[in-house]
Amino acid sequence: MTRLRRTALALVGASVLALSIHSSPAQAMRTPDGAKVACFEPASMGARTAGADRPADHRDVSPREQRAIEKRTKAILDRQGVTAAEAAATGGSVPVYVHVMADKYGNGNVTDTQIADQISVLNKTFGGQELVGTAANTGFTFTLAGTDRYYNSTWHADRQSTTYRAKTRLGGANALNIWLVDFKYLGIATFPWDYAANPKIDGIRVHFDSLPGGSIANYNLGETATHEAGHWFGLYHTFQGGCTSTNDEVADTPAQGSATNGCPEGRDSCTLAGLDPIHNYMDYSYDSCYNQFTSNQSSRMSSMFAAYR
Repeated sequence: MTRLRRTALALVGASVLALSIHSSPAQAMRTPDGAKVACFEPASMGARTAGADRPADHRDVSPREQRAIEKRTKAILDRQGVTAAEAAATGGSVPVYVHVMADKYGNGNVTDTQIADQISVLNKTFGGQELVGTAANTGFTFTLAGTDRYYNSTWHADRQSTTYRAKTRLGGANALNIWLVDFKYLGIATFPWDYAANPKIDGIRVHFDSLPGGSIANYNLGETATHEAGHWFGLYHTFQGGCTSTNDEVADTPAQGSATNGCPEGRDSCTLAGLDPIHNYMDYSYDSCYNQFTSNQSSRMSSMFAAYR
């Protein structure tokens, strides 16, 4: 779900900054099988991380919970009378609301051009345009529905995130809200099956310097938003569950034992069939390494969108 920046990260044109995690009050949640789970901010919703050292970056989704999510999703689609094929053809236009959380001095106030470029990246990646003929065209397109700007140093640092998201989120369940902040992470996302319990905080938080033209080396092409949006649509990391047949609930992403760092061609962290899918947007590779969602990931996103959004 999210990418975590190293505590000492060199920014292009800036000094090395020592960053720390800022937590905020969390809300209680229940898993699809009814069990109550603790929430943690920000890592509870998953944090895509940069660098080799990666602590746990999302609340644990156990095999039991994975099975419950799949069962619940199927039951919802069955009640709706939606077949797997129909769900896979869902697609559609997603309104995007971008919330620029600058500090009181204007730091983090990205340009309108960067925001437009980020929307273009989402349309390119979800449209299968980075590897035409192999990458899946998910059928989802993104339209900028609105941009607002806040000059609040507390919110800029992602403090009081539950509060600021509840105050600023726009649109319904189908609207992707993106908050641009300055924190230790590259990005954090919520899952679609959590929307009903926590609609006011639904969306993704993305480091403002990960947008196209940003200054985070290897992570400044706008692919963090693609990765986080993947979670928002219901995808796990490609390494979810490790070397198991269930893995990420997607049949055409080979099982993966651990997250990728960089772009190591031929990496194989699992004894099960297939090399690690290092070019998949749901791994932790460099932005320049990414180029695809798979066909089954596309189908899963459509099913989850039909069921929960």
